[in-house]
Amino acid sequence: MTRARVPRLSMRWRVAAALGMVSLLVTSTLAVGVWNLASGYMLRQREQSAIRQAEVNARLVDRSLRNGSEGLTELLTGLTTGPDSTILLYRPGEVLTSGRQINTDVVPRRLIELGRQHTPAAQRLVVDGVPVLAVTLPIPSANGAYVELAPLAQLDRTFRFLSALLVAGTIIASLLGVALGSWASRRALRPLIELTRAASRIAGGDLRARLPAQTDPDLTPLAVTFNSTAEALEQRAIKDARFAGDVSHELRSPLTTMVNAAAVLRRRRAEVPGTAGKALELLTSEVDRFARMVVDLLEISRSDQRPEDLALEPIDVAALVRNVVAARPHRPFELDADLSEVHVLGERRRLDRVVVNLLDNAERHAGGAVRVAVLHRAGVVRLEVDDAGPGVPEELRERIFDRFDRGMRAGSRGGDTGSGLGLSLVVQHVQRHHGSVWTEPRPGGGARFVVEIPEADG
Repeated sequence: MTRARVPRLSMRWRVAAALGMVSLLVTSTLAVGVWNLASGYMLRQREQSAIRQAEVNARLVDRSLRNGSEGLTELLTGLTTGPDSTILLYRPGEVLTSGRQINTDVVPRRLIELGRQHTPAAQRLVVDGVPVLAVTLPIPSANGAYVELAPLAQLDRTFRFLSALLVAGTIIASLLGVALGSWASRRALRPLIELTRAASRIAGGDLRARLPAQTDPDLTPLAVTFNSTAEALEQRAIKDARFAGDVSHELRSPLTTMVNAAAVLRRRRAEVPGTAGKALELLTSEVDRFARMVVDLLEISRSDQRPEDLALEPIDVAALVRNVVAARPHRPFELDADLSEVHVLGERRRLDRVVVNLLDNAERHAGGAVRVAVLHRAGVVRLEVDDAGPGVPEELRERIFDRFDRGMRAGSRGGDTGSGLGLSLVVQHVQRHHGSVWTEPRPGGGARFVVEIPEADG
């Protein structure tokens, strides 16, 4: 059983994620430290303030009780510091309260007992939804306990604001870390992206692709080496194309003589019987194939030497295909073309050659074309040529576009087997128009050759 492969993030996003995680770790650590220091400091200050105030108030209450407890209620009312503060005075048999009224049972009994045992104590509580600090102090004159509930609502709001601020700061810092990592990785990988683009252009046939000059001393050797290699490759390709062109041009004169002589011999074939006649047929067919090969080599050498010399014009592909079909010997097949005009920006001679070579390929190797279609699909013009042959095996669907490759007929002689250059010329001309070409099975049997070229703007 095969395991599903988990897609990996690109290097750019891995760097961005790593920097974001580091930023999250650092800022969260700082946030926790700031929270502990700030909250601890503010809470200690509030507790010390509440305890000092409670001690002062407890001494006033104790003095009042020593003096006869007259005006005790008014004193307790005056000691409350706000609407949320509460004062409780526990004496034997009674409890006096002042300020915000609460249920006295919410005060822990242990806290009250500590006050009566002359042990000061403090405890944080939540009373009726309000956070308070309960401070208990002894009242020696009444054998009782003084309990003051100091509100912590403002401190609690400060804590919540501080925590929200720290969490928001941590999140923002993490996102900034991801953004910074993405930006930094993009800048760091830009030379690699440019190198990939230049290498892809060279692989696609554009030997003039070069890397821009680099100011970084670490990248300068890479750019210089790559550009030198590309320059050497371009010069080698130009020399090879020029050599092929020169050879082909020199062969044209004797080849013309051979073709004319072969035509004369072909007309007198009936006068040459037996083995000599068969040899004559083989000779004339090989001369014809040789002539086509020389013409194709000249076409290839011109294309290789001038890869950017295109006389571009808007071309109606459907009309071009109709003209090519009309100029050929009549062979019945379906012509499927969109009624609306669909234009590409290209060179008419090269596109004519693309259609002619595809039809010639179908005629020589697959019993002729049975359908030619010109379609418009999502911004591209699609040309389809269907044949009636056995189809192209999957292992040969890329190889047949190589130069001098004739697929399953490689090595055969006699008959009209072609030169092995027609489909490679199709690829070369289509690539010059920024298009693509491939073959696929035709529904119902046979092969379908597909050419796609971007539609002309406007």
